[in-house]
Amino acid sequence: MVSISKLFNSLWEGLTPREREVIMGRFGLDKSGNPQTLAALGGRYNVTRERVRQIEVSALAELKRKIGENSQCLEILEKGKKVLKDAGGVLRKEALLGELQKSYEGLTENHLRLLIEAAKAFFEHNDDRDYWSFYYLDKNAEKSAGNFITQWAQFLKTKKEHVLSGKYEEELRGFLKRKNISADHALNFLRLSKKIHQNPFGDKGLTEWPEIKPRTIRDRAYLILKKKNDPMHFRVITKTINETGFEARQASAPTVHNELIKDDRFVLVGRGIYALAEHGYEPGTAREIIAKVLKKHGPLRPREVISAIQRERFFKPNTILVNLQNKSYFERLPNGSYQVRES
Repeated sequence: MVSISKLFNSLWEGLTPREREVIMGRFGLDKSGNPQTLAALGGRYNVTRERVRQIEVSALAELKRKIGENSQCLEILEKGKKVLKDAGGVLRKEALLGELQKSYEGLTENHLRLLIEAAKAFFEHNDDRDYWSFYYLDKNAEKSAGNFITQWAQFLKTKKEHVLSGKYEEELRGFLKRKNISADHALNFLRLSKKIHQNPFGDKGLTEWPEIKPRTIRDRAYLILKKKNDPMHFRVITKTINETGFEARQASAPTVHNELIKDDRFVLVGRGIYALAEHGYEPGTAREIIAKVLKKHGPLRPREVISAIQRERFFKPNTILVNLQNKSYFERLPNGSYQVRES
């Protein structure tokens, strides 16, 4: 296995001490391990940023020559190019680096950055708003990956409900067949994108969808209740939010409770217990719910009223009975059943 430290020691030969220090500082190959700016290095050596840049350019030109004459350097770069080509022309930085580290002991991202910067064998795209850091063979490979990601994201927007019902992989297979793209290459493309995300429950979709990447307490609570498909106490919702692994600070029970109260997606179905309106739960007081049940089913006996209401609300039987006996709103019939009193 090639030793990277020995390889780079040979590259430094022929550089002046200042050129070596600037290159090592700029590419994070010194003890700090962190790439430094032109201004920081200029301050260290009491020279201008422009002077540091000139030293860097001169050193890179010499390194390009030495790399072009070094079989081990060329081997690393050629293997990197082959890995990229086999992957479809693009690959997340950590994936390519992981492949190369199998053969080259001590190789880091900073070492690889210097090699490709000097030799221009392939290129890197740094982390930004839309993409994770990745390497690419050429502009055509970068463009192809970007176009595929854009087309897939646009397609997902037209299939949101279907995708969220668990059909992401099915839709992707159909999409790849129509585009005639290798599944392995397509997955490498999608791994670059911050537009696509997987939530803690394994659902995949667009990052902008709150069901996929919930950014607020309300959206996290919504996703928890949607997955649970049963009413939950707000304290249990809070505990579940904190245990699920969302990329956010810990939620507090009072905050969760306050957010649930403000949002019409949630229905208070018992003391501190919430459910989703989309699951068929309706808001209202005990009296209002009793009236809705009686209007829907007609006259019912007390036990029938309790049974009908407790299928969707968590009112105690006594709470229902006390409200049922309010003669201003409900009327008891001779057979013991109740109906809504006509106004």
